[in-house]
Amino acid sequence: MKTSPIISSLALVIAALAAPSVSAQTPEQVAQTVLAKNPVIDGHNDSPEQIAERFDSDFSKFDFRNTIPTMGTGSEPMHTDLSRLRKGRVGGQFWSVWIDPELPEFEAVQRVIEQIDIVHRLVDQYPDDLQLALTAADVEAAQKNGRIASLIGMEGGHSIGNSLAVLRQTYALGARYMTLTHWKTLDWADSATDAPRSDGLSEFGVAVVQEMNRLGMIVDLSHVSEATMNDALDATMAPVMFSHSSADGVTRHPRNVPDTILKRLPANGGVVMVTFVPSYVNAENRDWDAAQKAEEARAAALYPGDKAAREADIANWNDAHPMPPVTAKDIADHIDHIRTVAGIDHIGLGGDYDGITFTPDDLGDVSTYPVLFAELARRGYSAADLAKIARGNILRVMRGVESTAMQIAKNKK
Repeated sequence: MKTSPIISSLALVIAALAAPSVSAQTPEQVAQTVLAKNPVIDGHNDSPEQIAERFDSDFSKFDFRNTIPTMGTGSEPMHTDLSRLRKGRVGGQFWSVWIDPELPEFEAVQRVIEQIDIVHRLVDQYPDDLQLALTAADVEAAQKNGRIASLIGMEGGHSIGNSLAVLRQTYALGARYMTLTHWKTLDWADSATDAPRSDGLSEFGVAVVQEMNRLGMIVDLSHVSEATMNDALDATMAPVMFSHSSADGVTRHPRNVPDTILKRLPANGGVVMVTFVPSYVNAENRDWDAAQKAEEARAAALYPGDKAAREADIANWNDAHPMPPVTAKDIADHIDHIRTVAGIDHIGLGGDYDGITFTPDDLGDVSTYPVLFAELARRGYSAADLAKIARGNILRVMRGVESTAMQIAKNKK
């Protein structure tokens, strides 16, 4: 029996009215809908350091499916585990392999390889949840397999011991970005938080950037000075990233990205992975953080060799000076600013979880990314915008870096 056109049309209208539209969803529902299809790729997480420091890199001492300690142990929980990554709709993670910038060169090289080994072992230990990713295609394959793409980012050029050969070998081991400096200025690149030496990049620093382009390794400009940012943008042929930085135009901080640099990003194609570090995203918190550090220095001078007295002094100071609140709204303010100056195509997220002592009040661990996306939806960001911030923009950067490397190789033939 044939259905009349009038009845068919009526059925379509009723179905359309019954189906929930994106505009009819709450901000929280919009966030969940978008992230279900476009899980977050986060630019920076320090779990490898936590595994090394807390558990001596011994995988028998922890269960990454749940790193919240049992009651009564007195241990502080990590910000990260597989259960909370799933709850937070994280589909890709750049695991940071950070080592102390004060280490001698030979030890730095050994330690960064040990940190890279932690990531590989983590993936091997939890194959149902994690999948190593070396390319943008690998990230997408992991998503199709229902796994969290695990990428490796080296935090600080001190990791290569002033050697392009070491840079090449860390790439061979899976590192897919390198932050040019950490807090300390290098022989070849100036840090944002140390005295300059090269007024940006030295000749060797330019060679490092060029070799990273050739390899297909992302140049990460978090932690570097503005002069280094400009020199790197001048030298690179590929898009760059800021793995965990925010907007200096919102909160003045040496670790944030100035508007002059944001204005250059569209031409480069790069991305700022907005970070959640409270002192980077809120001026009152920044000033509180500076005052607390000053009090720590004062306590160290007053009570040399007396750890208990120093800790008591800081505890009393903290009681008298509570930390100013920071929330997802502060993070969203930075995203708003970067969208205004650079555009929606140049925004990502780099929470810096497990690398920070304090977190925003409502973004306490990796399970909370949907809170931020709900705030952005509340501000009028479209589903397409949210998808770009979650993963689209960093995937585009990865493809651009890979394409540049292939073009360089082709031109040399």
